[in-house]
Amino acid sequence: MKGLTLDYKNINYKTEILAGLTVAIILVPEAIAFSFIAGVSPLVGLYAAFIMGLVTAIIGGRPGMISGATGAIALVLVPLITMYGVEYLFPAVIIGGCIQLLIGVLKLGKFIRIIPHPVMIGFVNGLGFMIFSSQFTQFKIANADGVLGWMQGSELTIMLGLVALTMVVMFFMPKITKAVPGALIAIIVVSAIVIGFDLDVSTIGGKASIAGGFPSLQIPTLFGSWESALATIAIVFPFSLKMAAVGLIESLLTLSVIDDVTSTRGNSNKESRAQGIANIICGFFGAMGGCVTFGQSMLNISSGARTRVSSFVAALTLLAFVLYISGFIEMIPMAALVGVMFMIAFETVEWSSLRIFRKMPFFDVLIVVVVTLITVFYHDLALAVLVGVVLSALNFAWGNAIRIRARKSVDEKGQKHYNIYGPLFFASTKNFIEKFDPENDPEICVVDFSESRVVDMSAIDAITTIVKKYEDLNKTLVFKALSIDCLDILAKANIKVTVDQSTEDPRYRVVYDL
Repeated sequence: MKGLTLDYKNINYKTEILAGLTVAIILVPEAIAFSFIAGVSPLVGLYAAFIMGLVTAIIGGRPGMISGATGAIALVLVPLITMYGVEYLFPAVIIGGCIQLLIGVLKLGKFIRIIPHPVMIGFVNGLGFMIFSSQFTQFKIANADGVLGWMQGSELTIMLGLVALTMVVMFFMPKITKAVPGALIAIIVVSAIVIGFDLDVSTIGGKASIAGGFPSLQIPTLFGSWESALATIAIVFPFSLKMAAVGLIESLLTLSVIDDVTSTRGNSNKESRAQGIANIICGFFGAMGGCVTFGQSMLNISSGARTRVSSFVAALTLLAFVLYISGFIEMIPMAALVGVMFMIAFETVEWSSLRIFRKMPFFDVLIVVVVTLITVFYHDLALAVLVGVVLSALNFAWGNAIRIRARKSVDEKGQKHYNIYGPLFFASTKNFIEKFDPENDPEICVVDFSESRVVDMSAIDAITTIVKKYEDLNKTLVFKALSIDCLDILAKANIKVTVDQSTEDPRYRVVYDL
């Protein structure tokens, strides 16, 4: 897999800039929508998109990846705002950022590698369906009483027609030219039709004004004294912890997906540090925080962007929208943006996984389905990934538990040999003990661990059990290739074992020692 060393002489700046402009336009309604979800001003979400995008573009671990305000973070923070008030939002974002920064400093981001491929497929499919379903709120309008209801008649027809036109343009543009992102052309075409024919449709400006100034430094008032700060931290810490976990899971899984798409490798620990720093800055500048935006990142990559240039352009363009050209951006019809997001959702789903279901092990298929369903129906990425990893771990443990075996033989001296194969750990100890026959075995038996490995304390306990069984019958077990660490642990437990000195014992740690 290629590294991330870039040849800046060969960067296609036109592609990078156009991709960044396209992404910035898509980020605006998303940031506004997530602000509404969290119950804060649209500018709070837009500032978050700008700060997250700018910081991660400069110091992030994955060129071409886009960060901003996200629904996952908004949903985590809604209960905090509802219970305690919006003034607790910014301290929570700061503490969440500190947790992410600490994870990056301690280099714990590498553990994203333990997430199995079926979990990744379920995560991607779930996000694709989430992106798709979240767009249907744009098909609702408020009646005279302020109650939202589905569009009817000509309004619905026009909306569907514009959405379909956007998708058609995006589908066919790459076949005509790849010089300009299809999403940008689609937005321009649909916007021109709406403005030219003066169609009555919902626009970004129909939801909220995005005009504002440059974000300013704001020290949270709840940090005014040590007592106040400690009381605030006690309240927000559970929310900050979940925010940090959800943000990093979505960010690092997106990083892994883009690694696969581009055949390059990002730096998960560097990205963790960047996410943390960006969220800390968000908290001190009155922004709601965020993480990597999967849909926009995939749009950026599919538009041909591969460097930090596109991410940097997207962030600066967002700020320009807020400061200078908000009036023009507010005229963009929501139908165009809905069409773009529908296409992103369609391209996000791993449709190939449906074709290979019959070739995949049943349990892997089950994990894909479970992770997808949890992501779609609970909108909880952390829970979905956690359940997927646990199921995968249980499946792995069971598979290894039933694979442990012992090849038995008797040599010319009448000594019985047990050659152990497979890892010895908590799930395989019962099968391991059942391999031995103390009552009928000769006085001396040799247990060879050359093709096995003692993994944890349960394995040590199993060895202790069989040693005692043979000792009670005045018989001796001689161990070969048993780890020196295992022998030390047995010695500390006053369990005396006989070791074959003709072979050198390996060195590796038991989980107990880590």
